[in-house]
Amino acid sequence: MRLQLVPSRLGLQWVKAGMRTFFRQPLALSGLFFMFLAVVSVISMVPVVGNVLSLALLPAATLGLMAATREADDGKFPMPLVLLSGFRAGHQRLRAMLVLGALYALGFVAVLGFSALIDGGKCARLYLFGGAITTEMLQEGDFQVAVLVVSALYMPLSLLFWHAPALVHWHGVAPVKSLFFSFVACLRNMGAYMVFGLAWMAVFMVFGMMMATLAVLLGSAETVVAMLYPAVMLVLAMFFTSLYFTFRDSFETTSGDDV
Repeated sequence: MRLQLVPSRLGLQWVKAGMRTFFRQPLALSGLFFMFLAVVSVISMVPVVGNVLSLALLPAATLGLMAATREADDGKFPMPLVLLSGFRAGHQRLRAMLVLGALYALGFVAVLGFSALIDGGKCARLYLFGGAITTEMLQEGDFQVAVLVVSALYMPLSLLFWHAPALVHWHGVAPVKSLFFSFVACLRNMGAYMVFGLAWMAVFMVFGMMMATLAVLLGSAETVVAMLYPAVMLVLAMFFTSLYFTFRDSFETTSGDDV
């Protein structure tokens, strides 16, 4: 396994590849994504522990969606069991995936803990215990700063784990080393990832304008709102589909890799 340096323009190709592959198997890929959301939602219903456990499962779930994308890209129909790919690759890689999940949960909880130093724990309690965001809360300066801090700190955390599940699963890299390689890959190819992120922001903006136009044409905001959630979820499914291509092009397969 070797890191590959890619041109910035490849970021746009990743977005196109994700959309193209999604529409090859829209029912399978959207179904798997909704299945993933349903499992996370059910687990998150358990106070505190459920939210932490759902965080710990996120790396393995992301790997499962990437494995599904890989099968769809190969012309296959991904079945539901592909979501469990991270847990079905042998004892050693199962343990590595569990360690990776624990590290991700600890990292996110640490981010929430840091935000608690700013707003007294309002943002952290909202995530861990649930509840509604009130107008008064949104107007509080310390809460606003805490949300900004969480967003800023989550960026390096996401870069650490961007490729880590795939590196553990397909290349047999140790969990801590996978975090290092993932972070370095994102930094070395930052131009492509910035184009990738900006392209997806543009997609969501265009989607938002389309929904607003639809609301005007239908003359019924309620109808559009009812359509909005599943439509947004489909666009998010396309985004997750595109993640596989960021990994595939960032690392070169060498002899001995289990791919």
